[in-house]
Amino acid sequence: MPVLTLHKAGPGLTVQDLGRSGWKAQGLSTGGGADPLAVLEAAALLGTGTDLAVIEMMALGGTFSVSEGTYIALTGAVMQAEIDGTAVPHNTTQYLPAGAKLTIGAVSKGVYGYLALAGGITTAPIMDSRATHLTAGIGKLLAAGDRLPIGADPDRARIPVNLPIDDRFAGGVLRVMPGPQTGSFSGQMLAAFSETTFRRNPRGNRQGIRLDYDGKGFGTQGGLTLVSDLIVPGDIQMTGDGVPYVLLAECQTIGGYPRIGSVIPADLSKVAQAAPGTTLRFQFLSVAEADATATTQAAQLRQLKDRCAPVLRDPHDIADLLGYQLISGVTRGDDLERP
Repeated sequence: MPVLTLHKAGPGLTVQDLGRSGWKAQGLSTGGGADPLAVLEAAALLGTGTDLAVIEMMALGGTFSVSEGTYIALTGAVMQAEIDGTAVPHNTTQYLPAGAKLTIGAVSKGVYGYLALAGGITTAPIMDSRATHLTAGIGKLLAAGDRLPIGADPDRARIPVNLPIDDRFAGGVLRVMPGPQTGSFSGQMLAAFSETTFRRNPRGNRQGIRLDYDGKGFGTQGGLTLVSDLIVPGDIQMTGDGVPYVLLAECQTIGGYPRIGSVIPADLSKVAQAAPGTTLRFQFLSVAEADATATTQAAQLRQLKDRCAPVLRDPHDIADLLGYQLISGVTRGDDLERP
């Protein structure tokens, strides 16, 4: 079985996929990639399904090699990368020969980057997922010297492709749908919240991020005592001092802090990829407007695959040019002239 070897590893490397659904009643949140869109982008580029397992890198990558050549893709946060000195483009499939060193440096945009291989990471699933869930104690942080099983590339003669993406690393406006406690905040408080420019605080992880802002705290009308209820990624919790936290993939499953609303899934990648200091604002939607943005991960993957386009390369820059079948047949040259 082919393996991926980690020669150097940054401080936040884990195996991730799209997480575990159906376990909230047992107290386990879905987890999975902090930026699920990036996992889907990798699957689209490499032609796999939604079960693709990848390596998530928080802010810093590492050095890797494979025992068997395979195509790879780097998605999510933009990270400087090279294979034996040759630059690896972002959101583009690239061949990684056996024994070659793939070096991934620090992020230049975003927070979470992803290394995907055509055959995926094939560690043993736990509860139908390979995702590391550090909060629940499932899996562990990866370290130098680790060797991970990977699937064989089913098509090493594939044509390299690129996937153009919108910039989701600069913050901006996040759309919010109302939640169970939205009505407990006054109209004036909701208006102030939507008019405030927030900054991503350095404090944050896969459970959620804290937001800084100038002005008074955001509180409910007359105080509020809550019975703990269901929490989902995207929920915007208000602490006792009125500071908002946006919850992410490894958030708790229940909580008692009031929630002013919930960032819709389509915009949650912007939250995950907001580096410290990035500015964010919120725009409230109705439930109907929020529902209109909803889609399945399978449908997202189909749309992303449709956007992938072949990479046109200069033959001078193709190191393995002679490994391609450049001529599919031989003719006399007068085929069109002969009856």
